[in-house]
Amino acid sequence: IFNILEVAGIKGIFLANKKVEDQIKTFITYNKGRDWRLLQAPDSDLRGDPIHCLLPFCSLHLHLQISENPYTSGSISSKETVPGLLVATGNVGPELSYTEVGMFVSSDAGNSWRQIFEEEYSVWFLDWGGALVAMKHTSMPIRHVWVSFDEGRTWNKYGFTSAPLFVDGSLVEPGIETQIMTIFGHLSLRSEWQLIKVDYKSIFSRRCTKDDFQTWHLHNQGEPCVMGERKIYKKRKAGACCSLTRDYSRTVVSEPCICAEWDFECDYGYERHSNNQCIPAFWFNPSSQLKECSLGQSYLNSTGYRRIVSNNCTDGLQEKYAARSEQCPGKAPRGLHILTSTGKLVAEQGYNTTFIIRMEEGDLQRTNIQLDFGDGTAVSYANFSPIEDGIRHIYKSTGIFQVTAYAENNLGSDLAALFLHVVCPVERVDLRVPFVAIRNKEVNLTAVVWPSQSGTLTYFWWFGNSTKPFITLDSSISYTFTSEGMNTITVQVSAGSILIQDTKDIAVHEYFQSQLLSFSPNLDYHNPDIPEWREDIGRVIKRALVQKIRIFQESLELRGNHPLQDLAQECLPKCYHLDILNYFFQTVEILFNALNQNLVQFELKPGVEVIVYVTQLTLAPLVDSGAGHSSSAMLMLLSVVFVGLAVFLIYKFKRKIPWINIYAQVQHDKEQEMIGSVSQSENAPKISLSEFTDPEELMDKELDTRVIGSISTISNSESTKEIPNCTSV
Repeated sequence: IFNILEVAGIKGIFLANKKVEDQIKTFITYNKGRDWRLLQAPDSDLRGDPIHCLLPFCSLHLHLQISENPYTSGSISSKETVPGLLVATGNVGPELSYTEVGMFVSSDAGNSWRQIFEEEYSVWFLDWGGALVAMKHTSMPIRHVWVSFDEGRTWNKYGFTSAPLFVDGSLVEPGIETQIMTIFGHLSLRSEWQLIKVDYKSIFSRRCTKDDFQTWHLHNQGEPCVMGERKIYKKRKAGACCSLTRDYSRTVVSEPCICAEWDFECDYGYERHSNNQCIPAFWFNPSSQLKECSLGQSYLNSTGYRRIVSNNCTDGLQEKYAARSEQCPGKAPRGLHILTSTGKLVAEQGYNTTFIIRMEEGDLQRTNIQLDFGDGTAVSYANFSPIEDGIRHIYKSTGIFQVTAYAENNLGSDLAALFLHVVCPVERVDLRVPFVAIRNKEVNLTAVVWPSQSGTLTYFWWFGNSTKPFITLDSSISYTFTSEGMNTITVQVSAGSILIQDTKDIAVHEYFQSQLLSFSPNLDYHNPDIPEWREDIGRVIKRALVQKIRIFQESLELRGNHPLQDLAQECLPKCYHLDILNYFFQTVEILFNALNQNLVQFELKPGVEVIVYVTQLTLAPLVDSGAGHSSSAMLMLLSVVFVGLAVFLIYKFKRKIPWINIYAQVQHDKEQEMIGSVSQSENAPKISLSEFTDPEELMDKELDTRVIGSISTISNSESTKEIPNCTSV
């Protein structure tokens, strides 16, 4: 349908232009679109010659554009004050034409048509439709208008100006009598506006009386019932040259008709077929209307037909086509859904979680619902309605729970489930890593989360400058560092909408030696097992060890001994590191002697002195092997201080000896091991320097392998450079 127009004053009558087999044709309906038919062409033209036009190959076609410009009449006009009178622009033929057009009028609401002009005219209604005024559509100046008092059967010519006028538009003034028209235009293309007011009162000889009116019966090709009513209108006789009075009113007699076939249309979801029967469309399921129907209730079952809206027919076929009240049949549950009231699949431990149950089909009043919360608790309902607002439940533990809903009645059952993540909001994460790791050897990293029972967590591990993390559900991960130096490790922990993180640094070296320290038992008594506290103790011990080294350095300087400086000055094209290694082991000897003689100690608090001991030498990364942390396990993380303190001497003189490279031989046959927690007593075994590899053995191995080494340090000291022609042996 291209456009559609309702005939003014009569309900249910519409005109429409529809495309049929690539041809635009005009159709008319008298029952609000249930049935459409083509317009019958006039029997003769203006000259009285018969028009041979046979339906459906030939018919009358109209332009159905109503003017939005108040100064033009549009291509079709109708008025409520003149029921059944239609004036339109159109043509006779197989389809609608935009070139060969004329003017046509109907006095019986479109049942029959007459031609009034062979060209296009604008037509206005005067005096409540008692007169028609027509003005030719032309670009040439005009002087005349045409007036008809008999609904377009005859026309009289009247002049409205002495000089021809290029008409731009006209306006019929509103009012009860409506006998004045204003025409405006130009006398020439360059002249000013001209406004001409035409008063037609003089052509109406008298006032209309009751003898000037007649009755008119609305019909549809002779059928008097239109939209379920029989209507009779009162209107002025054709040809009565009289003006209407103020008290004129259209007298309408309306009687309901017996309902007939044409008073019903197909109901929603149904289509009319060739046998004029309404059957369900391919996309429509009549049983879908039973979705909200419960057993014991009733519903209106459509027969596929419904009375046309605004149709007033009674009796007859109404009972046959009316929807019937039927009892709701029982239905098995189908389309069971379970969801949370928030729509999220995450809930907090200790708080109410509300579950909503929905069912697409089924007898709600006679369906048993069972809901298993997945934590060993389940509920059952014999009536679905009490749980429409939701079922509340509190989870007392964290984890992933499978929540299952089961619906059952005597006709069937259905099952639905969801997986709910119950979490406890995480507060803090501590990334536990060793201070030192061996290159190309796996190291274990652990993230400790508080509180420990936080449910299912997701861990994001970032190493160095990597742009993509490793993602795990486990709090531990093994990683292999491929290059030496300081590496930054960051772990992010995700729990629901909460994301927290911690960052630590780890030094990666080719080899290193670590020394496990133990302390007097009174440290165990005061150990609160707090990571920050352990770090504080580590800093105190480091300062104590550095102080002992500094005392040793000062004693050498007082004696005028500067071994490292002397070596730097005496360096020849071929330099040997043996003296430097001797000096290094001499420093470590003093450090071990200080530890064995109980000279390294610190004050934990007034009156509480803690003595530091040495235990055993080991080759391994520093790792934490237990859930608990005794004093010795805590200090295990600080054992690498020995190497750092040993290098402290070299670091002190590194600017004076830029070429220095020190080689530390490590016991290769010893695998990485977990160092357990050890509590040292007052009679702890003392360790001597003899347990380390002596300098001569180191030199022999170095000569065999011809490998240039470098000592691993924990401090971020500057890298050293070798002087050309200076060879390490």
